[in-house]
Amino acid sequence: MEIFADFDLTPCNTFAVASRARAFCTVREQADLLQALAYAVEQDLPLLVLGGGSNVLFIDDYPGLVVHMAMPGIERLEQDDNRVLLQVGAGENWHNLVMWCLRKGFYGIENLALIPGTVGAAPIQNIGAYGVELATVFACLTALEANSGEFWTFQRDDCQFGYRDSVFKHGRPGELIITTVTLQLSLAPVPVTDYRTLHEELERRHGDSVPSPQQVADAVIAIRQSKLPDPARLPNCGSFFKNPVIDQATFQTLSARYDRIPVFPVPDQPGQIKIPAAWLLDQAGWKGRRQGAAGVHREQAVVLVNHGGASGAELLALARDMQAAVLDRFGIALEPEVRIVQGSGG
Repeated sequence: MEIFADFDLTPCNTFAVASRARAFCTVREQADLLQALAYAVEQDLPLLVLGGGSNVLFIDDYPGLVVHMAMPGIERLEQDDNRVLLQVGAGENWHNLVMWCLRKGFYGIENLALIPGTVGAAPIQNIGAYGVELATVFACLTALEANSGEFWTFQRDDCQFGYRDSVFKHGRPGELIITTVTLQLSLAPVPVTDYRTLHEELERRHGDSVPSPQQVADAVIAIRQSKLPDPARLPNCGSFFKNPVIDQATFQTLSARYDRIPVFPVPDQPGQIKIPAAWLLDQAGWKGRRQGAAGVHREQAVVLVNHGGASGAELLALARDMQAAVLDRFGIALEPEVRIVQGSGG
């Protein structure tokens, strides 16, 4: 494994912001990871693990070692008449895994098609879309604890999954490095089509018939492609903000001022309501706005874009202005879904 000095991170993040790492390496097996960890300790460098770079905003240069996670592999651990356990390397592409599972007849993650990034990043923010979260199919994962150099197994309860949240989002970057993720998938189709946008797309395509898992994935892909810009053409990280969760009292206050507010229930949180951040930002007039080369997508107000040459600091300044506007107008605080990486590693 080679370790590079003064490495350009611009092609390693889908925002395409200019940033450099003091050191950079790609790990493809456990031995590489242990070597990278030893190097970081020897050089007294902070450590940052990077997957597909689709959920990160670099504000400036990174003064430590960036570890590009590329550990591959899909292994069938167990299978019976109803389900299969798959252990997947953290470096596998998430969307490719979804499509591979469909071809093999393993079901449960088709609603998560076309989510960018790697398998190892999926548990960190408990990725979710169109009525399904990773937690619903999660069995366990293996992670390296950087401080001890030991590998640990985390069961579902250990991960403390929440809405776009897990135990891995808290603490210092690089403390826990995910190496494998094990999923429990169904051998029988279990379509989840309650999400309104998905239900409407499936109804338009297939009428009242029960869709196949492949048809669900195809509909999800079509919806995502229609709503989200291609980072290869217009650099972005998808939805920049989480959809805020509000209580009934806040919702009633908003309902008195606005008609037909789109809302969604929050599983395991009775009395709480999820409201789209995109709707709040659209109402506040942010769709299509620009501040220099940093901008908001013309179709999706929750998506920040780099029109060419925007710095991470400029995109962050835009995001903070958007947060302030929503807080002032609605009294609701938007939280970034994208990970903000400062030069200190925070």
